Amino acid sequence: MNIPILFEDAEALVIDKPGGLPIDRPRAGGACLEDYLVDLKLGFQREPWPVHRLDQDTSGCLLLARNPKALKRFSHAFEEHVVEKRYLGIVDGVPAETEGTIALSLSKVSTAKTGWRMIPARKGKPSVTHWRTLATIDGRALVEFRPETGRTHQIRVHAASGLGFALLGDPIYGSKKGAPRTMLHAAGLTVPRGEKEPILAVSPLPADFRALGFTELE
Repeated sequence: MNIPILFEDAEALVIDKPGGLPIDRPRAGGACLEDYLVDLKLGFQREPWPVHRLDQDTSGCLLLARNPKALKRFSHAFEEHVVEKRYLGIVDGVPAETEGTIALSLSKVSTAKTGWRMIPARKGKPSVTHWRTLATIDGRALVEFRPETGRTHQIRVHAASGLGFALLGDPIYGSKKGAPRTMLHAAGLTVPRGEKEPILAVSPLPADFRALGFTELE
């Protein structure tokens, strides 16, 4: 598998992670990002390391640090919520409004029968996502999400419980129907670096989004 590189310098890589490729090795085995880290050394002595997380199904911008100092600084930037993240998702329905902000605190729950998931909870961790509809086709909408916080499954839960429409193909928060994967794409990433130029990366709309008729509209 050839993984496209969206940004590269001496301390960072941003790759265009394919949808379906997990970052960590699945319990059942199979391919994961770790298998490609040697190839992503690109002449450096160390393998790069993921700074943040993307779900297995989520495609798009993933930041890798090329040394321990960069990993620490980039991780701190994510923790301080100064990283700008832009996602595109296809939701299974058309929101009544064209834009808005979802503020739903999230908490993790787990049962032996269904496993774990995130739910809206008053005493959960504060979570905020700004959104706007970019296009609609056949009762579905292409929505831009700009999360302020970075909670696990934040956009997936905010789409289902905040917008009222789950992401197409989502097996946990939706019906799993309509697409072979959860249709969420990390389309843009901006990481400030003080006096240095920020890390800027943009990932084009993936083929499976375009196959459903959507093109990115500003």
